[in-house]
Amino acid sequence: MPATVSRDLRLWVVKPGSLQRDDSSEILDARSTVTLIESGQIHILVDSGLAGEEEKILSGLDGIGIVPEDIEILVNTHQHFDHTGNNHLFTSARWLYGTELDGLGIAPGVRIAATPGHTMDSISVVCHSSLRAVIAGDALPTMDNFLKDLPPRIHVDRWLAMDSLHRIANMADLVVPGHDHSFSISERNYVTLEGLGEATHAEGGRRGRM
Repeated sequence: MPATVSRDLRLWVVKPGSLQRDDSSEILDARSTVTLIESGQIHILVDSGLAGEEEKILSGLDGIGIVPEDIEILVNTHQHFDHTGNNHLFTSARWLYGTELDGLGIAPGVRIAATPGHTMDSISVVCHSSLRAVIAGDALPTMDNFLKDLPPRIHVDRWLAMDSLHRIANMADLVVPGHDHSFSISERNYVTLEGLGEATHAEGGRRGRM
């Protein structure tokens, strides 16, 4: 089920992100969240996942009634391979990335926000109406980063990373993180997209700071 940001603005998590670590906290496997935004008749995909996940992403889109040719805009929150691995599926899409897009409105109720720190080119996508949702990529990769007020473990500038994390938390009701399930800022808990506005409950998955 989509999160209804307003009557004409909805979003779906096509594929939730994940993060696996070994006992010494080294990353074994990282797979990004893939999110679909529908603003009126405009379809926007945020990140495209890891190479090899094509079937899972296509199946997720098909369940929403979307084919790759329906995607008009593809946003990459940054250029790491686990977020860009299936860009090739969306040949009809306009490709957007980079902090120079800060403040750009890409559809009604949808804009780009520069959120550097994890990488210098990191951006987030802000969906703003009665519900404020931020698709944060790795600027806020897991709920644990928010709860513990810690930057992404992988970052190029700690100060910028913390500033971006705080700005996301201040502008959002709901965060769709880069490597975790969606969560509510006020409830400080996972939410299911059909449960927004109600008592939150876990979508599942294992928490862990990136």
